[in-house]
Amino acid sequence: MADILTPALGESVTEATVARWTKKAGDAVKKDEVLVELDTDKVSLEVAAPADGVLAEIKAADGATVTPGAVLGRIEAADAAAAPKPAEAPKAEAPKAEAPKAAAPAAAPAPSPKAEAPKAEAPKPAAAPAAASTIEIKTPVMGESVAEGSIGRWTKKVGDKVSKDEVLVEIETDKVAVEVSAPADGELAEITADNGATVTPGQVIGRINAGAGAAVAPAAKADAPAPAEAPKPAAKASTAAETLSPAVQRAAAETGVDPSTVQPTGPKGNVLKGDILQAAASASSAPAQAAPAPAASTPAAADDREVRVKMTRLRQTIARRLKESQNTAAQLTTFNEVDITSVMAMRGQYKDAFEKRHGVKLGFMSFFVKAVIAALKELPAINAEIDGTDIVYKNHYDIGMAVGTDRGLVVPVVRDADRMSLAEIEKEIARLGKLARDGELTLDQLQGGTFTITNGGVYGSLMSTPILNMPQSGILGMHNIVQRPMAVDGQVVIRPMMYLALSYDHRIVDGKEAVTFLVRVKEYLEDPNRFLLDV
Repeated sequence: MADILTPALGESVTEATVARWTKKAGDAVKKDEVLVELDTDKVSLEVAAPADGVLAEIKAADGATVTPGAVLGRIEAADAAAAPKPAEAPKAEAPKAEAPKAAAPAAAPAPSPKAEAPKAEAPKPAAAPAAASTIEIKTPVMGESVAEGSIGRWTKKVGDKVSKDEVLVEIETDKVAVEVSAPADGELAEITADNGATVTPGQVIGRINAGAGAAVAPAAKADAPAPAEAPKPAAKASTAAETLSPAVQRAAAETGVDPSTVQPTGPKGNVLKGDILQAAASASSAPAQAAPAPAASTPAAADDREVRVKMTRLRQTIARRLKESQNTAAQLTTFNEVDITSVMAMRGQYKDAFEKRHGVKLGFMSFFVKAVIAALKELPAINAEIDGTDIVYKNHYDIGMAVGTDRGLVVPVVRDADRMSLAEIEKEIARLGKLARDGELTLDQLQGGTFTITNGGVYGSLMSTPILNMPQSGILGMHNIVQRPMAVDGQVVIRPMMYLALSYDHRIVDGKEAVTFLVRVKEYLEDPNRFLLDV
């Protein structure tokens, strides 16, 4: 018997409320399977099973208030739960053993049923594995404080063959997208949570008949030897699907492109996400030329002037947080411009040697990160945040880098950027950017930033007023580099110029500090040796 205990709820949290049990008394449970969700005034917690067995008792029902260490329920070992059954079986058979004494002749015909028994038992083992091989597809744990998500889109339909670790469905939360893969080879037998449905961690969203594809192949061979060759291509296709990365599988599912028809360009002869997107683009452009004739004769085309699509959870979160930022902070934006000549000259001089030595290209972002950190050290209020009536000054520099993806804007964080070299910063930015575009960022990589940099210049933006990433007090907006005539030492020269915008929380940052911050960033970028030499 194992007790299910209320875990520690965090500093200053003394009690929680039982939100929902995912199992009921008598259900079989597995170790580490989520059994119950607890709500506190700060976060939601999931309590997992401490051992395999049967949920024997629920002591704290839904809605009950519990404290750390309180017993929520008990799990009985599976073998202990099954033990009484063999004990009772002999008792029921005891009277039957005495009955043959009164009917001795009845024992004589017994051999004939025994002879038929093997025939009757032969088909039963075939049916038993079918029932036992059904595997549940469950919603995974989606991170701390994430209590639910929405089914994005199933990549397979009921009856389709699936391969182990093949991405079947994507679940969208308010922070990240979580991919759910097939737990085994087989056939998708059931979908219990359709597209758009709201699901919770541990919830069953579908079922797979494991090995169903293998069961069909022998039958085909028994009927005729010729069709025995048909399963072989299918096996090859599933093997090829296993070599595809989750990002490629998702792109193929979204575009409808068959990866086996795409020319791979990967370093190991593998298909890349870009290959899928390029194939989809070329496919869409070809039918577009033949499409006008049938479109004119289709009355439905005239009605498609508006399309209503439900916002994804990530988009809803972006909208909510940006509006909360505007409603909470006293936001103000100040501008300056910077001459990028020195940075471009240094980059042009050393970019080949830099890439050869460090294995990463030398970009502009690492210079901006270094310049920002040097300015933040001089003006700590811009690296601080407001917590109630307190100001929390941060002595670490975790810089958020805004990244635009096809799902929306995300801000992964470069941790302890002040301790990194230019090469380390470039590598980390490249790594986080790839994870963001592939939808593989974790919650830890999106939380805890102290200052944010957003680069609208990559899209051609000349000037903007970025919105604060709360609870941070500052965000730097970079913009397009434009060749402009500038007056230098009494002469007009053409220089690569960029507008910088600092949005800040006027509740904690004064105008003098904000302007000084931008001036310092400008000075460091126009003379990079200053922050390299720390002067």
